Amino acid sequence: MQYDPIKTFLGKIFGSQPVFRKIFYRLLDILFLRAWYIRHELKQLPNNHNYSILDAGSGFGQYTYRMKHMFPSSQILAIDLKEEQMEDCRQFFNKAGLQKGVSFMKADLTKFIKPDSFDLVLSVDVMEHITEDEKVFSNFYKSLKKNGALIISTPSDQGGSDTNHGENFISEHVRNGYSIYDIKEKLKAAGFTNILAQYSYGKPGNISWMLSIKYPIIMLGKSKLFFIFLPFYYLLIIIFCLTLNFIDLKSTLSRGTGLIVKAIK
Repeated sequence: MQYDPIKTFLGKIFGSQPVFRKIFYRLLDILFLRAWYIRHELKQLPNNHNYSILDAGSGFGQYTYRMKHMFPSSQILAIDLKEEQMEDCRQFFNKAGLQKGVSFMKADLTKFIKPDSFDLVLSVDVMEHITEDEKVFSNFYKSLKKNGALIISTPSDQGGSDTNHGENFISEHVRNGYSIYDIKEKLKAAGFTNILAQYSYGKPGNISWMLSIKYPIIMLGKSKLFFIFLPFYYLLIIIFCLTLNFIDLKSTLSRGTGLIVKAIK
């Protein structure tokens, strides 16, 4: 199934006005478990520092928006392959009065290097879309300052792309996910030595994801009219799904369909 057209459809609905865009970001923060894990990692960083941050593969800009609020004095560069996505984010940040210290640029992560420039590189659900991942890891390492941190969220090889009967629910992925060993070895080859990796999306998180993300997207893929019924659907399942997300975040998982990786230069 093509996941991007559904995201684009929802982005257009919620992105027309700043207030709707902020609601959209809030919904993504609540529903997507990966956002819970990223928020947890970002909260480990002192919020009174002036960081130089790279949002590597920023998409709709929701993590750029979050980091702007968490680290208001920081300089954030958000890059993505899609120029129309970057222009859309520029317009929103300008309308919302959040443009100071934030810039958006079209760039290819396999080619983008800004040597010794960033305290933090954030890459959320990007690496599974890139064939030349080792090249990107090397570029991240070169672009970080000494002691700079890289935070990655990506699917694991335990069904992270929802592989069933040879087909991916999210068909834009070029790989079905990383093992902890595989991603650690590739980061070591790039130069990183201090690497921590943990599973996300264990059994609680996967149940929540199916109910709150997968099934609604399948329905929207069949008919956009399902959008009318989404609010009522979420009223029925939201408390249950948020509870599952909380359990997943607070658990020590031996298995999971996602990975959260932190590496220090």
